[in-house]
Amino acid sequence: MSDAVSALQGATHEGFVTVAEAGLVGMLSIRCDLTSKTLLKALKAHGFPKPEPRQIVEAESGALAWMSPDELLLICDHAQATQLARTLSEALEKTHALISNVSDARALFRIQGAKSDQVIMKLCPADIAALPTGEMRRTRLAQVPAAFWRSGPNEISLICFRSVASYVMGLLEISARPGSELFETASPSS
Repeated sequence: MSDAVSALQGATHEGFVTVAEAGLVGMLSIRCDLTSKTLLKALKAHGFPKPEPRQIVEAESGALAWMSPDELLLICDHAQATQLARTLSEALEKTHALISNVSDARALFRIQGAKSDQVIMKLCPADIAALPTGEMRRTRLAQVPAAFWRSGPNEISLICFRSVASYVMGLLEISARPGSELFETASPSS
């Protein structure tokens, strides 16, 4: 069996911010009634609190994001994703649920730097300036669907489909080119 590789094998670009593909990351799609006590118990057993709508919560073993009224995305270590999917599937076997290991179908990017917001502002219609820490946004990044959140004071994490990872990296590289920073608007004088 071949070794797993990430979409862009950790490619990095240095511009006015750093853009990097995060390498191998585990991701599980959990489709279920999000109020199910069985689901909540299974998540709690792995240290995950239930996220509120549009939220992403961090835990020792990863992060859990609300993606839609019946879907969560669990982000974990790639090496643990298969076993975690199996464990959750077993815990939810008597519940109407679907646990899918989508690790190899997604790519994760990190945009790091004081002006990381500007890279995303150029590419999507979401109000990045108003994005609080811990809130997940699903939107379009130019021509493709993406999800992102503020993962640190000067960092935005972004997930897209693996099949468009090269396209997304190109968008992020162009958006982060030195000299393409957005101008700060002067405040009107009184």
